[in-house]
Amino acid sequence: MKKGYIQVYTGDGKGKTTAALGLALRAAGAGLRVFVAQFIKKQRCSEHRIIEERLQDLITVKQYGEGLILRRKSTQSDAKAAQKGLAEVRKVMDSGQYDIVVLDEVNVAVRYGLIDLADLLDIMEKKPEAIELVITGRYAEEQVIEKADLVTEMKVIKHYREKGTKARRGIER
Repeated sequence: MKKGYIQVYTGDGKGKTTAALGLALRAAGAGLRVFVAQFIKKQRCSEHRIIEERLQDLITVKQYGEGLILRRKSTQSDAKAAQKGLAEVRKVMDSGQYDIVVLDEVNVAVRYGLIDLADLLDIMEKKPEAIELVITGRYAEEQVIEKADLVTEMKVIKHYREKGTKARRGIER
């Protein structure tokens, strides 16, 4: 790619990570290399298995978290994992090895103080011209939205979890 843009997927609806991974799959199909940094996540899901087994030469996924923090208090361990991810993302973006870099759930990491907003804005500002940067997670800060080239808000209209449906293998995990 000659010119990469900054995309943000935010909002309280389902599909932010799914959209980013769909973009990663499309990019891999075009021969592009993708690095996915998953903040606050620890659970291995179905997408990890298929990427590791069949797409590892085009898509790299690394997790920098101790598990979801939306319903619990964050810890020093959460912050340490997020900071490690942030440092690695900076190296990855400077390496020239990847065409697309996804910062999955980074907005949540900012919201809970695991990453400073200034650090995320700095990454956005210093993004190499040819890299497509994708930022996901609810709670996108206004400055992130302003700096982005594309912003999509996922909004809940109706969700089957409201009727007690748990996350299903292959659909939500």
